[in-house]
Amino acid sequence: MNIEKLKDIETEFFEVYPKGFEDEKLLPMIKKFNPEKLEFYAKDAFLKQNFSNPHFITEAYFKTIQKSVMVSLFDKAKLRDIIKALSSYEKDMLSIELYELLYGNKKNGFEGLVEFLAQFGMAKWTLVTLVPYCINRQKEFFIKPTTTKNIIKYLEIPNLIYKSKPSYEFYKEYSKELNFIKLKVNKSLGFDNAAFTGFLRMGMEICSE
Repeated sequence: MNIEKLKDIETEFFEVYPKGFEDEKLLPMIKKFNPEKLEFYAKDAFLKQNFSNPHFITEAYFKTIQKSVMVSLFDKAKLRDIIKALSSYEKDMLSIELYELLYGNKKNGFEGLVEFLAQFGMAKWTLVTLVPYCINRQKEFFIKPTTTKNIIKYLEIPNLIYKSKPSYEFYKEYSKELNFIKLKVNKSLGFDNAAFTGFLRMGMEICSE
């Protein structure tokens, strides 16, 4: 990994936004992003006891995606149509995979959700990683494809090959790298993992100007 480039990103980011994420110039974006509101909804919706009602969990999954500004409108519309057409059995299966992902065997749940969505051509990083991120914003990472590819390339992270189909192995290794990067920059940048990757994206853009 190129630590020198990372420090350049940090320096340039604070030059443009001296107060970091509390800078006035970033407040409109943060207000639009509003991760606390999404976290509050997801934590309440995906309580363990709610998984006895697969229909509710299925709707909660879609509503979480719908409420996020980080998922494309196209994907939201397509997912809405898919959810509407699911049979009771399919809702059971989606609920089981989400439970595994959040409370059971994380690897099995991750891979199970990927395969479930793949049936409909919707096995996308954003749709797999949003809910875990919403419930634990300091531990789980929301994976945005373009940002992820740019971070790996710009910081010259070795032995990581991005693929469009989500895999738990990549998620685990990429998360390790991001957690390592967090240790190398100002602590104020790591209060929220989506904001942290947002800092990297903005910093890279500034450095590339």
